[in-house]
Amino acid sequence: MLEIKAIGIGGIGCALLPFLCRFLQYSREPARLTLIDGDRFARQNAVRQAFGRLGNKAEVKAAELAQEFEALSFRSVPEYVTAENAARLIFSGEVVFLMVDNHASRHLVSDYAGTLPDLTLISGGNDYEDGNVQVYVKQNGRGLTPSLSRYHPEIAHPQDQNPATLSCEEFMARSVPQLLFTNLSVAALMLNAFYALRQERLEYSEVYLDIVKNICRPVTRPV
Repeated sequence: MLEIKAIGIGGIGCALLPFLCRFLQYSREPARLTLIDGDRFARQNAVRQAFGRLGNKAEVKAAELAQEFEALSFRSVPEYVTAENAARLIFSGEVVFLMVDNHASRHLVSDYAGTLPDLTLISGGNDYEDGNVQVYVKQNGRGLTPSLSRYHPEIAHPQDQNPATLSCEEFMARSVPQLLFTNLSVAALMLNAFYALRQERLEYSEVYLDIVKNICRPVTRPV
């Protein structure tokens, strides 16, 4: 069974998950999806996040997807990924969609992925009108593409904090506006990378995008 972990169920996660589930269900590939997020849905984010009710994002979205995609298995973890729980949440051989909005979490997950012999990590993030997608693949203990931090000092040395360490006031203060259309573009590029990997035809390790200039530029870097 294909094991998929979706970390961060915000604007990108809400855009990505329904299409990923539709692809998996109608491909008739047994899959189990675990949604991981410690945050709760707030009405002010409805402009770019789709939830039918208030509550923990992972729990609400997992329940909604389970109703629509009965051939798939879902579970939810209402927690942020931290150094203390990463080994309990992420395992060798899995596909991880990382859709968080902070470099501290990217650094943590990428470093932990580096300790596993086999893992596919697809990470997406954006500012308001631009963003990027990174693909970190390990097979048989060997990195086939660079880690998230290898060419990104902002991830290697994050200046922000893991949301698990923030108070409610600090969490609200750090939030920055995002654009639905950019979330959609990042989600689509992450799904493209997933498909290319499944077809064994991935030819890049990162993609940069700008929705105003309509630019999508793949990049391949040495490991």
